[in-house]
Order: sequence, then structure tokens, then C-alpha cells
Amino acid sequence: MNALRQFYLEIPVVTRAYTTVCVLTTLAVHLDLVSPLQLYFNPTLIVRKFQIWRLATTFLYFGTIGISFFFNMVFTYRYCRMLEDGSFRGRSSDFVMMFIFGGVLMTFFGIFVNLLFLGQAFTLMLVYVWSRRNPLVPMNFFGVLNFQAPYLPWVLLCCSMILGNTVWVDVIGMGVGHIYYVLEDVYPTLSNGYRLIKTPYFLKRLFNEHIERNFQAAAEDRPGGFPWGGEGQPLLPEEIAADGQDEEPANPAAPVAAAPQ
Repeated sequence: MNALRQFYLEIPVVTRAYTTVCVLTTLAVHLDLVSPLQLYFNPTLIVRKFQIWRLATTFLYFGTIGISFFFNMVFTYRYCRMLEDGSFRGRSSDFVMMFIFGGVLMTFFGIFVNLLFLGQAFTLMLVYVWSRRNPLVPMNFFGVLNFQAPYLPWVLLCCSMILGNTVWVDVIGMGVGHIYYVLEDVYPTLSNGYRLIKTPYFLKRLFNEHIERNFQAAAEDRPGGFPWGGEGQPLLPEEIAADGQDEEPANPAAPVAAAPQ
């Protein structure tokens, strides 16, 4: 039990919270504590009956306990954790912002395709973003098919088609994942690009990732060294620049080390 508890606590906070709530929601349905009819996405009930919780529960229920639920949970946990441990390491607030962004878009698209539960689409979004950020990772599908990571969402889409499942769930997940990838990883790298998805300051405060605005670096860590003769006051940037221009090497005859090739 101690080993299991330690393993659970080592899971990154966002992944741990999301997967735990998903499992607890499914268990609550399995134990007849709640009904799926109270959880599915219904815009009419949300607007007219103010059943706001449906905006969240539609992403938390993955169906009755069985092999399908097990595979969905494994995929969700695996790729959620790899994202949080990888490209979102130390940026849990940005990861939560990705959850919010994806959830809002999926809810909007779900209105037009009449989907009741969007948890699988959310998993596909996580898989898509991870696959685009790790394009060189080799993948293997049940020991039969070898391919690179960017093709993984398409392989899962083909599997859904073969099994006769609705493909709209996968299409929405991949589409939202692609939109997030373009806005976060592609557009900011363009000449006039910038980040369109901004993480609110309160989320950074929540995860203790905010920047201390009143922080002052130690004197030995400032450019230009100690403010000799400055009576303990830090040097201004122009003073540092002037000081650097006026400096002469201690031994002009000493050879200058060549830069590494």
C-alpha cells in the first residue's frame, strides 16, 4: 500500500487530478450513485435548467467499467502524463489552460454534432498534441504496424472506423488538438507571430509559478560585477555598458582563447 500511495503521489498534479475524477465518476455511475442521464452534455438543460455541471461531467464519464473504459483510461493517463512531464514540465498552469481551451472548443463543436460525452475526444486532443511535439518517436501498434508518432491519431481514427464507432468524437479531438498546436507552437514562431493563448495570472499563482516582481538579484549575479565605488548602489545599464567599453585586458600580450568550432 505504501508503494501504491507513493506511485500515486508521484503522478503530476494535473494528470493525477483529472484521471482520479474520471475514475471516481465512473465508479459513482457503476454503484448507482448517479445516472449517466445526469452527466451527459445537453445544451438545453444547461441553459434553461442551469445544470452547469454538465459542461464538466461530459469530459469525465468514459462509459461503464469494462475493456473500453480500461483502454480509455490507459490512453488518457499515459499521454496526459507524458505531456505534463515533457513539454509542460514546470508549467502546470499552462497545461490547465490547454484543458480549458480544448474543453471550450469541444463544447462548441459538440453542439453541432450532437455528442453526449466528450471524454474520448479530449483524450484524442492530448494524443494529437503529444504526437506533434514528439515527431521522431517510433510507435508500434500491437506488434503489427510501425509508424512515427504524428500518425498515431490517424491510426486511432482508423481503428474507430473499423470497430464501427462514431468518428465525430475522434475528428473533434484531433481538430481541437491541431488548432491548439497551430496557435501555441506554429503561429508564435512566424515573423509577426505571438502567443494568442495567454494563461491567466491567477492560474500561475495557484501553481506557484508567478514571477516575483520585486525580486532583486544579488550583486554578484548582476552584469558588470560589483558596483565598485558606487556606495552599494547597483549599476545602471548604461553605466555597465560604459564600464565594459572602458575595460582593458589585464595582460594585453596574453593570447586570446579561440572559440570552439
